[in-house]
Amino acid sequence: MESLKELYKIGTGPSSSHTMGPKKAAEAFVKRASDADRYKVTLYGSLAATGKGHMTDVAIRSVLEPVAPTEIVWRPDISLPFHPNGMRFEAFKAGKPVDEWVIYSVGGGALANEETAKNPPANIYPMTHISEILEWCNREGQTFWEYVEECEGPGIWDYLDEIWTAMCETIVRGLTAEGVLPGGLKVSRKASTYLVKAESYTDTLRSRAKLYAYALATAEENASGGTVVTAPTCGSSAVMPAVLYHLVNTRNFSRLRILRALATGGLFGNVAKTNSSISGAEVGCQGEVGVACAMAAAAACQLFGGTP
Repeated sequence: MESLKELYKIGTGPSSSHTMGPKKAAEAFVKRASDADRYKVTLYGSLAATGKGHMTDVAIRSVLEPVAPTEIVWRPDISLPFHPNGMRFEAFKAGKPVDEWVIYSVGGGALANEETAKNPPANIYPMTHISEILEWCNREGQTFWEYVEECEGPGIWDYLDEIWTAMCETIVRGLTAEGVLPGGLKVSRKASTYLVKAESYTDTLRSRAKLYAYALATAEENASGGTVVTAPTCGSSAVMPAVLYHLVNTRNFSRLRILRALATGGLFGNVAKTNSSISGAEVGCQGEVGVACAMAAAAACQLFGGTP
């Protein structure tokens, strides 16, 4: 199981699979074919079917077009065998092809293909199922976040501190932004309005309405192509920060305890990513949000004093 640094990533929305992944792929391709005078990118399957709404072409062009003219070809009718989110990058010089690369955006901003599958990233977690990790916790008298520290090393806390800062900044931006979100549906931002209305409600309803406002703030920033944290994806990025931000404001939990909760939630997300999938193209958007809810539930349970 990989590091939590491969799960929690700071990037731009609206989709880790359809925006972050393709942009990352374009950055990798332009390094290997920087002297091309023309690029062609073919998008396949799910990536092509919903790519325009997710600004996939905008993300790719933002990297390639400053170097050379770029053509985007949409092929939703063809799904390559490795993964539904396939991309073919081609570079041309003087009219002749000089490089070609097929890569897949497999969820959470990660890239893979048949070659990378032969040499997967280093696994730093020896146990990959919650039942195994729970048995370790019981045997050692330790908690889930301590298992994370045992595997990741103390440096993980500085990384999670950056992640928490980015989550909070996204919520603050989302709560102050107004106007219409990008796209043809002309959907207005609602987070700031929800927050204002929340103050007029009774205690229980006020608390719930604020939680909705924090979640909408992140979701709307993501939808507008703003900076968010994959938790575990862009599409499900609102759940974890909203829950933790709400608990900080209502229960005054310390920053250290929030970072430990992020570690625990991340561990649950990592298990789901390793044994199933966090890719909407594979398991649906409800698969992404379901994992995010599991992460937030584990984090909140720990903060309220629950045992492993």
